[in-house]
Amino acid sequence: MKGKRILLWDLPTRLFHWLLVVAVVAAVVTGQLGGNLIDWHGRIGLAIAGLLAFRIVWGMLGSTYARFAQFFPTPDKIKAYLAGRWQGEGHNPLGALSVFGLLALLIIQVATGLVGNDDIAFSGPLADLVSREISNRLTGLHHLLANVLIALVVLHVAAIAFYGHIRKQKLLKPMITGWKDDAEGESAAGGGLLALIVALLVAAAVVYGASGAWLPAPPPPPPPAATPNW
Repeated sequence: MKGKRILLWDLPTRLFHWLLVVAVVAAVVTGQLGGNLIDWHGRIGLAIAGLLAFRIVWGMLGSTYARFAQFFPTPDKIKAYLAGRWQGEGHNPLGALSVFGLLALLIIQVATGLVGNDDIAFSGPLADLVSREISNRLTGLHHLLANVLIALVVLHVAAIAFYGHIRKQKLLKPMITGWKDDAEGESAAGGGLLALIVALLVAAAVVYGASGAWLPAPPPPPPPAATPNW
């Protein structure tokens, strides 16, 4: 029955969402401006890597509507939605496509950034694991997909505005408060403290691995040649 107020988005999902928004905007700005900000671009990339790792684990262990299995956009679900027959809470099938597309693109962006370089003074923390040629190619892909990422983010925001103003479906408010009014389903369940700890530990491990801190230190530069004493 409609009219119920349910918990739709748990706190970890909401924190992930808004932290990712801030991090992606900061990454785009620092990447476009470059210069001295490129080091911050790299640090923000590590933060995004941790956020993505957290979301992947939370997508398996989190509460009801945060789980990937709950909103995975199967062909039947997409057909039902396009025909006006889909019913459910959380991400609708088209919204789910957007979510998975953004997550996949961000994973690729993080991976290419970790081994990329700017041809001047910056190299990704894992750039030494690949050849210079591969690093250059992946850097080019990183730059190209940055434009795709901006386009997808703009489309995502436009879709939220469309649903809010045209279809009168408030998608933004539940992502802030966690609660949805006039709902059809039940409140989210699951995603307890143990699941949160596991997700945070995995995220921390991914950030450590992506930082390259585990790589052996580069050999010291050779001593300068002695100046002849004429």
